[in-house]
Amino acid sequence: MLFNSYEFIFLYLPVALLGFFGFARISHTYSAGWLALMSLLFYAYWNPIYVSLLMGSIVFNFTFGGWIETAEDRHEVVRKKRLLVVAITANLLLLGYFKYANFFIGNLNSVANTSWSLGEIILPLGISFFTFTQIAFLVDCYQGKVKEYNFIHYTLFVTYFPHLIAGPVLHHKDMMPQFAKQDICRIDWGNIYIGLCIFVLGLAKKVLIADSLAEFASTIFNSAAAGAQPQLLEAWIAALAYTLQLYFDFSAYCDMAIGLSLMFNIRLPINFYSPYKATSIIEFWRRWHMTLSRFLRDYLYIPLGGSRHGKAQRYMNLMITMLLGGLWHGAGWTFVVWGALHGTYLMINHAWRNIKTKMGWNVAGYFAKLAAGALTFIAVVVGWVFFRADSVSTALVMLRGMACLNGAVFPTVLEGNVGHFFGFYDWLNFLGYTTFARMFIDVYAITSVRLKTTPCLWNPYFMPHAAVLRVSPT
Repeated sequence: MLFNSYEFIFLYLPVALLGFFGFARISHTYSAGWLALMSLLFYAYWNPIYVSLLMGSIVFNFTFGGWIETAEDRHEVVRKKRLLVVAITANLLLLGYFKYANFFIGNLNSVANTSWSLGEIILPLGISFFTFTQIAFLVDCYQGKVKEYNFIHYTLFVTYFPHLIAGPVLHHKDMMPQFAKQDICRIDWGNIYIGLCIFVLGLAKKVLIADSLAEFASTIFNSAAAGAQPQLLEAWIAALAYTLQLYFDFSAYCDMAIGLSLMFNIRLPINFYSPYKATSIIEFWRRWHMTLSRFLRDYLYIPLGGSRHGKAQRYMNLMITMLLGGLWHGAGWTFVVWGALHGTYLMINHAWRNIKTKMGWNVAGYFAKLAAGALTFIAVVVGWVFFRADSVSTALVMLRGMACLNGAVFPTVLEGNVGHFFGFYDWLNFLGYTTFARMFIDVYAITSVRLKTTPCLWNPYFMPHAAVLRVSPT
């Protein structure tokens, strides 16, 4: 069930809201239980068989979290560590089987010339999100950060339907204290109004922008996969269309999730903050998919040693983190290359900052920021080509086109009109670029609408009930 489907908007959501606030008259526990049940039904709509897998994972991790906490209270250091290792290993094995088993076996068959097979494995919906969420819970139990153990609240924390499809990646300290509040089940018309506004903005991003841009990207990427050689403008049109499609598709779901949650008086963390305005790859990852970046930093990069053991080890940790971050997005060499690219980008970025510090360079000003932003954006677009392509070879064909190595021949409609304005306009119209230009206008119109609040723009954590919609530049 998708957030932009009729079943969700006109049936599921009203029933979930009415039940949540209706059961609050009986008991806060009933209300939380209703929302957990509706979240499971949301999951079951996709494939009822995997509800048992999800619940098994929840029971397993909640039990181990309790055991780890008990070991912590008893100062049983060795037992606590063993429990954590066993639990994390079990989670990774589950994720590895469903998401990566066929990928690794396929590559092994290619190298060893064998024919092993596990058959078709259907990837459970949201397995990456609920696995990472529960691993974070286990680590926090190990570190003594978890203060509340309530199975209903934990089930709701893991299955909470607004974040189940596309995130954000939740942290227990962001959510479980909110579920425990008694006033969470009381209707707040201000929250419902603001939440509905954010949901509609997200819906507009998805339907009006992301889905429209997908047509441009898919047509050219699919033709490249079929053997075509896209030329300069075609390749860049596809790359830029996908760059915007991905952002507006992903951020739309996160906006809709934030809006839906606010209707239930629950505040989700912000996941995007104008990432394409970044002037460095380091800044880009502080703005793009912020909850995933935080997870990779706190539960992978820092445990690997972070920057504590010298520059060489720091660069190695960055590369490992981004490679695994790439694999998290999907089982394929294109995602591995995408992760390696961003790992390389981050290494270069940190090295450049070190050089600037040592040399005492202080590059500032409008044109310097413009150049840095353009370079960062181009680097990101190159990465997205691998992210979108169905194979590394297809991505390389697209990059050849973007580098003008496949040529840039004008269409025949331009014959006799080269250099003439109207001929150029006909050429654009011939290729449908005027429609693409209108997409950019729509992009600007939608992204210019922000919820302006004090002290933070578009942040439900600081959003007062009296917040109003205004138009301001993003």
